[in-house]
Parts: sequence; structure tokens; C-alpha cells
Amino acid sequence: MKQPEQDIQARIDSFEQWHYQFDLKGHLTPAVRGEKSVLRHARRKAHFFDPMVKLFGGSLCGKRVLDLGCNAGFWSLNAIEAGADFVQGVDVRQMHIDQANFVFETLEVAPERYDFSLGNVFDLDPEALGQFDVVLCLGLLYHINRPIELLENIARLNTDLLLIDTAVDSAPQSFLRIVHEPTDDPRNAVDQELVFWPTCKAVFDMTRLFGYDTTMLIPDFDDYTGLEDFRAGGRRAFFSAKQTDLSTLDAKTEVL
Repeated sequence: MKQPEQDIQARIDSFEQWHYQFDLKGHLTPAVRGEKSVLRHARRKAHFFDPMVKLFGGSLCGKRVLDLGCNAGFWSLNAIEAGADFVQGVDVRQMHIDQANFVFETLEVAPERYDFSLGNVFDLDPEALGQFDVVLCLGLLYHINRPIELLENIARLNTDLLLIDTAVDSAPQSFLRIVHEPTDDPRNAVDQELVFWPTCKAVFDMTRLFGYDTTMLIPDFDDYTGLEDFRAGGRRAFFSAKQTDLSTLDAKTEVL
């Protein structure tokens, strides 16, 4: 349904919080951390999302994409703009599903190209959802306490590429660190105050367990404003593939 332009700002203002900034026909959503947040997400896109699109020849045409913990659909929209045939977003908060639908309706994305569903990422049903060429696990892995189960579920749905962006513990060994996080923050888990932060080596070990070849991107930003966690070694992005040759990835990488 086309969103009347006079109602766009009122609808934006009706939401408690926006994590990402969207330009909705000249109306900007208020990213929770302001300009610093806007810069952060633009640079994250350049760091891992753009190389993913380039890895597939510069387009996601022909791809079905699953966006886990989709929030307001920021990465789903990037996938659509990169040519993805279909994007399925899943999030556990109704506010995020409502925001994502509002964003896509306002930008007049064809309804047959997307679906946003309220649900738990541990309840993914391959028979109901189908198979996906690309799974986005961006800003999610460190908000859960069953990472191996999640990756096993993803592997059942994913035919090729899994893209992970996660906070990590900086230790060199393979282990998971318990972290406390408040459930009342919309960016966090809904029902679990104890979550696991993996080390980089743990991400490699867990993805390999389910048949993926994995490589890690090495941050190389000209400006780390808004990206202090990447500079300090507390966050990393990983490409995991079942079919695609990751040696052709146009980025600085490391394999552990």
C-alpha cells in the first residue's frame, strides 16, 4: 500500500526508536545515535555488504535473501537495491516488523519481493520458508546464547553464503564468553539476559561444523569514527560459503 506523503513524518514519529536512518521520500528517520550511527552503518555497508555484492558479480539478481534479526529492514533494503529477487526478514519485536513494512511500503518496493515475519530465529522452518542463497546474520550472533543451534538452523535453510557481522571476544582461543545485556533495549534479545560473545576462532570452528568455508575480513577503514569496536578488535565480519569461491573476495581477509 502506498504511504500518503503527508502521513510519513507522523508515522516515523510514532515509533519509540529507530536504529537506522532511512530516507523516506525526504523524511529522515532519527537514527538512535545520530550522525555517528549514520556514518557507522554506511561504513559497515562498504566493509562487508558491498564486497558481498561484488563477489556475486555486482548484483544479487536471482538470489533469495534471509535477513535474521532484520530490525527495520536496513540490510533487507540494501539487498533489494542490489537486485535480490526476494528478501525474507525475521525479527522478534513487533515494532521492527512494523517499521520494516512501513519503510518498504513507503519506498514502494513491490510486495512480491519481500516479507517481514514476527518470529524467533530459533524457530525457522525450512518447509515454510524455503531455501535461501544468502543469509544475513548481522549484529545478531552476540545477542543469543545458543550460537551452535542457530548456525545449525541457518545451515538447513542456506544453500550458499552466510554473512556474519558480530561483536567478538579478542582472545585467540576458541571459546564463548558469557555477557550480561538488558532485555529492555530494542537492540538486544527479548528473553535472555545472558548471551555469548564468540572469539574469532570460535566463529570459524562453528561455521566449519556445518560445512562452510570461512574467511574473516580485516578492517581497513580510513576513518574509525563510529567504528571504535572494529579498531579495538571487538567486532569482525565473516564470509562463510558452501559453494562460492571466497578466494575471489575483493577485500583483505584472514583465515584462522
